[in-house]
Amino acid sequence: MRELGVPGSWHVGPSMRPADLGDRLVARGFEYAGDDIGMAMDLSALPEAATPDGFVVERVRDEAGLAAWVETLGSGFGERPVEAGWVGEAYRRIGFDDEGPLRHFLGRLDGEPVATSTLFLGAGVAGVYFVFTVEGARRRGVGAAITLAALKEAGNLGYDMGVLGSSPMGYRVYRGLGFEEFCRIGIYEWRPS
Repeated sequence: MRELGVPGSWHVGPSMRPADLGDRLVARGFEYAGDDIGMAMDLSALPEAATPDGFVVERVRDEAGLAAWVETLGSGFGERPVEAGWVGEAYRRIGFDDEGPLRHFLGRLDGEPVATSTLFLGAGVAGVYFVFTVEGARRRGVGAAITLAALKEAGNLGYDMGVLGSSPMGYRVYRGLGFEEFCRIGIYEWRPS
C-alpha cells in the first residue's frame, strides 16, 4: 500500500495471530478505526419481513447494473466513491456469472437506486457484505430487505449459515433478522501521507 500510495484496511478477528496483531499494525502506521460486530444466523430461521412499498431488489448481472451498484455504494459507504470504485472494479474483473462466489444486489425505491448488498459464498458459509442504504431511504426497512434478499439467495443455494460484520448502525436491524453476536472484529486503516 505504501509503495502504491493507496489506502487500505485490515480486519483483525479473534482467531488471528499473533495475538498482538492490532498493536503491530498501529506500530506500522495503521490507525484503529473501531470494531465491527461479528454476527451469524441459521438461514432456516429467516423471517418474512415486509418489503417497503415501491422497493424492488435486483441481482446485478451486467456492467450497467454494476455501475448503478457502485454509484449507490459510493454515495455514502466507507471511503465513498474511492472505495466503491475500487470494489466495483474488482467485482467487474471477477464477473457476474452463477458459477462465481459473489452475488451483488441493488435495491430500488420507486425506481431509484437506494441500497446495495453483496453475498460471498465460501467455506460452506454465506457472508453478507457492503450492505448500504442511502440516507434518504433509511428507517423504512430497506436495509433489512436488501440483506434478506442476499440471505434468501444463499438459502436457495443450500447454505445453512449466514455471517456478517455489523456496524453499530446496522446492529439492531440484523438482530431483528435473527443474527446473534459472536465476536468483535477490529478495523485498522492505513492512508498514504
